Amino acid sequence: MERGRYTRLNTLLQHLGGSSAGAVTAHPTSGAAKFQPQQFQYTRDNNVLSLEQRQFYEENGFLVIKNLVSDADIERFRVQFERICREEVKPLGLMLMRDVSIGKSEYVPCEKMVSKVQNFQEDKELFRYCTLPEILKYVECFTGPNIMAMHTMLINKPPDTGKKTSRHPLHQDLHYFPFRPSNNIVCAWTAMEHIDRKNGCLVVFPGTHKGTLKPHDYPQWDGGVNLMFHGIQDYDKNNTRVYVTMEKGDTVFFHPLLIHGSGRNKTEGFRKAISCHFAASDCKYIDVKGTSQEKIEKEIVDLTHKFYGLETGSLKNVWTWKGRLVKGERISL
Repeated sequence: MERGRYTRLNTLLQHLGGSSAGAVTAHPTSGAAKFQPQQFQYTRDNNVLSLEQRQFYEENGFLVIKNLVSDADIERFRVQFERICREEVKPLGLMLMRDVSIGKSEYVPCEKMVSKVQNFQEDKELFRYCTLPEILKYVECFTGPNIMAMHTMLINKPPDTGKKTSRHPLHQDLHYFPFRPSNNIVCAWTAMEHIDRKNGCLVVFPGTHKGTLKPHDYPQWDGGVNLMFHGIQDYDKNNTRVYVTMEKGDTVFFHPLLIHGSGRNKTEGFRKAISCHFAASDCKYIDVKGTSQEKIEKEIVDLTHKFYGLETGSLKNVWTWKGRLVKGERISL
């Protein structure tokens, strides 16, 4: 088994251009592909991805595109984030999150106190990320031409205080979403600076997007766990792990069933990334009651009521409220 895992990892790194086990630094751009078009399940026919890139995503569930977002755009997002942290602007619907290690009494409006902003669909400057042509041309390869921006985040991973609260447990993003099919959903996650294992890069389990949605819950960590940081309770610890090293502007696209997380930020700086989950607008909502998603539904519905005073009643209504059309026609989402 160990030999098989090593061979698979070595092959994976050769595709990615990595030079050491577990450090992803690039993406496939050319070469012969084994797949035939009729065999593709996770990508759409397009003239953007090479056959090798399509094959790589099909096999692994993620794809890194180098230098996709410009330095100028990233600087604009950074400046707006800092303005939001200082409360110079207060976009409607925006949710500011602080690390669990920071007590309420310690909070002051500044960048160092905010670990994440999410739901920035009403902030014109940050939401520009979700409409960038260079992002959407790749998103369309996974969702088709009618595209909804469903979940938005700018992550400001803080230096770890020693309690290990800056890490994010291994999880699948589909756990939070009440719409299907999963193959018509993709996350775009862009590094706003150099990201590696020292400051808490993404770690992914290649190929796990081919599996099913697993039960999630809060991990039993001594230092505490951040709000809504659910993790998979049972996973194969023998899975190959790949640590995704990225430079500013690099963007990773990944499937919502891909098992992933991030480690502690062991540096003194804040690690920033901006992301959006996109879905085909003809995805359909499902009722999650009686499923492994029922607990997160209650948590999100309660949180939405607490933050916004909205009586949504269901996960579907929360996402209907948050989703925004960014390309094509809005159909069922």
